[in-house]
This record gives sequence, structure tokens and C-alpha cells, in this order.
Amino acid sequence: MSNIAKLPTLQELYTEPEEAFKNDAFLVLMNAKPPDKWVKEHPFIKGHKYIPIDKIEFLLNKIFKIYKIEILREGSSFNGVFVVVRVTVRHPVTGEWHFHDGIGACELQTKKGASAADLASINNGALSMAFPIAKSLAVKDACDHFGSLFGANLNRKDVLEFSPDDKLNKIVNDLTFWKRLSECKTIEEVDNLAIEYPDIDYSIYKKRKEEIKEYGI
Repeated sequence: MSNIAKLPTLQELYTEPEEAFKNDAFLVLMNAKPPDKWVKEHPFIKGHKYIPIDKIEFLLNKIFKIYKIEILREGSSFNGVFVVVRVTVRHPVTGEWHFHDGIGACELQTKKGASAADLASINNGALSMAFPIAKSLAVKDACDHFGSLFGANLNRKDVLEFSPDDKLNKIVNDLTFWKRLSECKTIEEVDNLAIEYPDIDYSIYKKRKEEIKEYGI
């Protein structure tokens, strides 16, 4: 059976989308702008935007399903700690494994009024708090490489927008087609829709027919 399914929209990421994608359609999703309500501004760095780690983990779970995070190394640097991680995911189109590395750092919390360089004033539990924060930052740094959806371009001024070919763009933007395809309950209805949308890859119609035959949906 074909693994081709419809491209999930950002709205569908909140529900239960089908997780199979088709080449450029997957890239369109990865390079989509993240929802505005996900984007936060750093409390201490003016103008620096970021996506919280829970949203990054949400995307990893929803899009890739199968992934793993490895700590490659960790250490201390001046008045803080750093963590280097590797995020490995299984590509939902090809099934191949891909990875990106990322690094994150966090300074150690010191007593109020003390200099950040005063190691004698480090608070109890500072290390246990700093390392998880550094790890989360490293995971987000690695996931940036997946595309704009994961926050890659949040703090870039000059960004070349991803532009799919015209045929794909028509498919991605025509949400009416996907809705109508999902509402087809018979082979005849799928064939009629194929006549109306001749530019759509036939394998998509074939998959819908197989679903109707096998599951009656």
C-alpha cells in the first residue's frame, strides 16, 4: 500500500494528522511560519524570540513520531555549563534516519548581588538546574535545522522564503480538495474528484481508494 497521505496543515497538528508526506510537500510544512502564539520574547535579551521547548517536543512527536535525543558531551565554561546533543529523527517520507547536533549553555545561578564570576557564591542546586536548561536549549538549537516551523528564522532579518513549484503550491493551498477527498465514501466519488482535479498525483487517489476498500471509510 502506498505511504502517501495528505499534507497536514498547522491546524491539523493540533489533532491527529496522518503522518505520511510526499517529498516537497514535507518541505513546505517544515518551512512554514510557526503559530504566532507559540513565539515568545526572551525576558532578558531584548528582541530575541524563541519557541518554548514543550512546543518543539510537540512538533517532534506529531511530525516524526519516532526520534531520539542523545547527550554527546557536557562540561563547564567559565561561570556556566554547556551541553551538546544530537537529535535523530526518522524521515516520514523516506523512512531514513537523519540527525542534527545542537549546543546549549546556561550560567550558574549565584547569590543575590554576587558577581556571576564569583564561583564561591554559587547557589545550592545551581548545577542541577543549569544542566537541564542547557540541554533544552541544545535540543532547540538542533531542531532549528529542521526548518522555520521549529524557529529557524525567528531572529533572522534577511530570509529567503521557501518557494515550492506552482503545481505543489496549488495542491498545498487548496484545502478544499483535501476536505472533499476525505469525504469520498465510494470509488466512484474518488474517480469523479480525479476528473475535477486532474493535476493531483494519481497515487493520492489510489491511496484513498485503498482506504475505502480496506476500511470502508
